[in-house]
Amino acid sequence: MNIITPASEEFLAQYLNNASPTGFETPGQKLWLDYIKPYIDDYFVDNYGTVVGVINPTADYRVVIEAHADEISWFVHQITKEGYIKVIRNGGSDHMIAPSKRVNIHTPQGIVRGVFGWPAIHTRHGENAKLAPSLDNIFIDVGADSKEEVEEMGIHVGCVITFDDEFEVLNDRFYMGRALDNRMGGFCIAEVARLLHEEQVKLPFALYIVNAVQEEVGLRGAQMIANRIKPHAAIVTDVCHNTHTPLVSIAKHGDIKGGDGPDLTYAPAVHNKLLQLIIEAAQEKEIPFQRSASSRITGTDTDAFAYSNAGVPSALISLPLKYMHTTVEMAHKEDVKHVIQLIFESLQKIENQHDFRYFH
Repeated sequence: MNIITPASEEFLAQYLNNASPTGFETPGQKLWLDYIKPYIDDYFVDNYGTVVGVINPTADYRVVIEAHADEISWFVHQITKEGYIKVIRNGGSDHMIAPSKRVNIHTPQGIVRGVFGWPAIHTRHGENAKLAPSLDNIFIDVGADSKEEVEEMGIHVGCVITFDDEFEVLNDRFYMGRALDNRMGGFCIAEVARLLHEEQVKLPFALYIVNAVQEEVGLRGAQMIANRIKPHAAIVTDVCHNTHTPLVSIAKHGDIKGGDGPDLTYAPAVHNKLLQLIIEAAQEKEIPFQRSASSRITGTDTDAFAYSNAGVPSALISLPLKYMHTTVEMAHKEDVKHVIQLIFESLQKIENQHDFRYFH
């Protein structure tokens, strides 16, 4: 079984290089849907752009596998009279990494290029030597001399801005780039659809392959689609922190290492019986995995599915990620492969009308 193929990686590169900022996910969603169409029986798109591929759609029992499609970005907030652009966040964008980054400003007239400027080191003396990036002082320069010139380029308040950084493979071991959080999850569930098709696996239930929008601003796409599908169970995949990097506290954030397998989370929203089913699938197929715990919420779409529709048994399979919410996010290739394999194997342990109640 070829879990990841050269054609898969070609799609992954195209998918990651495409911009899909929160609220503006449509181009990436079209790419994703075109890729999975050969492997599904039906699909639909909701009002805000969440895409759902369906296998065996006439079955009554409904199981979801889900990732989110959106990436963090910026909004044009103000254009100064001198032609500089002030920004606000669209999702959890990190102002610390902004200075000297190239950006794409998405306008009705197309992409306008710009950079996050920053004062030269030679000019930062005295108190200014302590100058650090903040949301109040970062700005974008598009090479214009006035507000009017900026507006003539098609830029207006509300235009969305993404970093210009592309996908690559580092040391033949790590996938690296921006927006692996969580288009890597979208890639994983797409590969599950491909494998189910190629291995001719016949599931006894309807499988809904969900690529949801607007996770980065409060799990909003998952909330909407959960109420539409009304699933009986949901397996969500997202990213977690690879804590084996400098400046990250393992004591605070848990002991999760890239290359050691997917992370399985214990949390109030995570259904223990579904989690145990996933653990058994991993053990039976000798898929490596790690464990973590979340004290209140997972902070992922797992929470949205779990607490919808009077309660949906839900579990979270996470991909360890270095440098989350930067332009150089890194995921170990073996972990990506094992996330795909674990979802694929777990689905085959779910029965038609599977009863996840703790007791009755």
